[in-house]
Amino acid sequence: MRKTGAWRPVAVLVVATWLAACGSFGTHLVRKGETLYSISWRYGLDYRTLARWNGISPPYVIHEGQRLRLGPPATGKGPEVIPAPASGGDGTSSRRSPSSSSSADRGNQAPAARREQAQRHAPPRHLRWRWPARGRLVGRFVAGDTRRKGIDIAGRAGDPVRAAADGRVVYSGSGIPRYGNLLIVKHNARYLSAYAHNRRLLVKEGEVVKAGQAIAEMGRTGTGIEQVMLHFEIRADGVPVDPLRYLPRR
Repeated sequence: MRKTGAWRPVAVLVVATWLAACGSFGTHLVRKGETLYSISWRYGLDYRTLARWNGISPPYVIHEGQRLRLGPPATGKGPEVIPAPASGGDGTSSRRSPSSSSSADRGNQAPAARREQAQRHAPPRHLRWRWPARGRLVGRFVAGDTRRKGIDIAGRAGDPVRAAADGRVVYSGSGIPRYGNLLIVKHNARYLSAYAHNRRLLVKEGEVVKAGQAIAEMGRTGTGIEQVMLHFEIRADGVPVDPLRYLPRR
């Protein structure tokens, strides 16, 4: 029994070393169809920060089966930046290995300091926002509430969902269950918007869209969705902001 006890310090050292290597933030194993943007959206991170933590350079190509850290490296030195392949597009996932699942989910919650900073952001003057759908507003943004990170607009199945501003589609899929069929549009380096619960997606990753262009059909896909509606979010530097501060009054 004494011999067994002698191994305890070694075991503790091994565990401590492993935790230091992984950090306390967890990791995510890239699944088929995921992009850097959809993963950063899921965990409430700025895509540029997630890329920096993992040594990923523009155009932010990731690969199925690749493991991404969800926090900064334990040491000041990050991983070596590997040049992205020529194919794959803007933040897309290159299909390379068997499908895997996420090993951690931190609930999409950004640090309070970043959240407060985003709330002080003035709407960008160079982006002309417009309403993404017609219909009654049935849900409003609540700062810090992980289930109210945007607004909900009720409608009928098949109603057009339109791009709220010019941009490029950086995610088109259903990899985040609570969002159902989801589109994420990148408007510039800082601002992204999301369109969730769609019945059908009309655009693909990499497509350039114009404000007002029909990009999806309204539906009720996703976990726990009881009525047809569009869930619409705007994120500034990875942090949810109130869309009503950006959209024109109506």
